[in-house]
Amino acid sequence: MKTLYEATTIAVGGRKGHVKSENSPVNFSLSVPKSMGGDGGNGANPEQLFGAAYGACFGGAIQAISQQQGLDIDDEALSVTAIIGFCKDEDGFCLEATLDCYIPGVDLETGEELVEKAHEICPFSKATRDNITVTLNLLLDE
Repeated sequence: MKTLYEATTIAVGGRKGHVKSENSPVNFSLSVPKSMGGDGGNGANPEQLFGAAYGACFGGAIQAISQQQGLDIDDEALSVTAIIGFCKDEDGFCLEATLDCYIPGVDLETGEELVEKAHEICPFSKATRDNITVTLNLLLDE
């Protein structure tokens, strides 16, 4: 395996702490949501950060697949909304993810194929495969 890029991010103080990444604008405080017993402050939380990263990466995978297939999609209108759930089961805490994918200008069959193939190649999908429940949705224009 050849490493193409590495990012270094430091988290200090756990869920109520601070995160900072080297050589990037990531530098902010974290807060615990009230539903999890926190103060619900203005800081981000790990689920939001994971959702942002997963959504962006999955969108990039959709773009890569569409390019491989010679499809011209509107990259600026393409969106992936990642809904990350922090859950508790009999084994303790776990995550779940729902990815709502909007690919304007594609029909149902093409959109579903792009989403499924993106899920095969996306590094975040690979990292979570068989570890958390991931639900994929294709959003269509009415």
